[in-house]
Amino acid sequence: MTHAPDGGRRRREREVLADAIALSRSALGVSTPNPPVGAVVLDTAGEVVGRGATEAPGGRHAEVVALDEAGERARGGTLVVTLEPCDHQGRTGPCSARALAAGVARVVYAVADPNPLASGGAQTLRRAGTDVARADDDEVAAAEQGPLRAWLHRQHSGRPYVTWKYAATLDGRVAAADGTSRWITGPDSRRHVHGRRQEIDVVVVGSGTFAADDPSLTARSDDGALTDRQPLRAVMGLAPVPPGAAVRGTDGRFRHLATRDPAEALAMLGDVQHVLVEGGPRLAGAFLSAGLVDEVEAYIAPLVLGGGRSAVEEAGVGTLTDAHGFEVRESATLGRDVYLRMTRRPA
Repeated sequence: MTHAPDGGRRRREREVLADAIALSRSALGVSTPNPPVGAVVLDTAGEVVGRGATEAPGGRHAEVVALDEAGERARGGTLVVTLEPCDHQGRTGPCSARALAAGVARVVYAVADPNPLASGGAQTLRRAGTDVARADDDEVAAAEQGPLRAWLHRQHSGRPYVTWKYAATLDGRVAAADGTSRWITGPDSRRHVHGRRQEIDVVVVGSGTFAADDPSLTARSDDGALTDRQPLRAVMGLAPVPPGAAVRGTDGRFRHLATRDPAEALAMLGDVQHVLVEGGPRLAGAFLSAGLVDEVEAYIAPLVLGGGRSAVEEAGVGTLTDAHGFEVRESATLGRDVYLRMTRRPA
């Protein structure tokens, strides 16, 4: 890349950063409590010679994975990474030191590390003579709204990022008048849900949903087999969870959150980044009332029931001006259904 004009170099780095953001998605559900980071190494000709995503805690950070793959081809090249390389000794050594040892000439990163214990990598690299550049604003925004968003939320707010997920009809019903609810949405939506569960740290249901459905809350493939990545499964509420309940499983990845207070429930979960609230209407209302829903994932089926249970109850809204507002970030057609991902609108 040393012979490429600056304009050509930046275009290439933008392409590679988009690749690094996509690559970092593979670290979701794996890297917690570390951030899900993606990194790509370019050689001096601008060719990709190393790619990596953050491994499980105690494993390699994304930069190290990519630099290990690149080997000597990284010398004089460019490291492109979604988060500023860390500058501290934790379970592994600082990524800034690893980049210096690899001899990269340039480092491009999107998001500055907000963690005071780990930040400073960019400054260390500059002091050592490495050319360090921060990505443009639109690239930074793409990284912040990508796989890093839950980790960044945790850093800034001190609590997990909460997504409320529901499946409903066009008129907002999650069950018919007789209580039937399987299946409102189609197989494509259910496949999407299982894919999302693999990227989430914790899936939470309330004691009402648990009592009615005895859900397993696992992530499964099309043939019903458990996938390699499984979220922690949690039931929130004061009612006991019997030893034989499906949600308990046999892997030890179950937690009973014996409280009705959403904030207390989140605190009980410890150092997790992303919590998925899956059911039911009262639990959704409790989290909304507490101001603890950061994102909504809605799966809307082209059906009208005209009665039955609504998707949410008692959300703490008495008048239209008090309504919880969200902005659409993503939409897709999943078979016959429509998928919407929305984030909370700033107050």
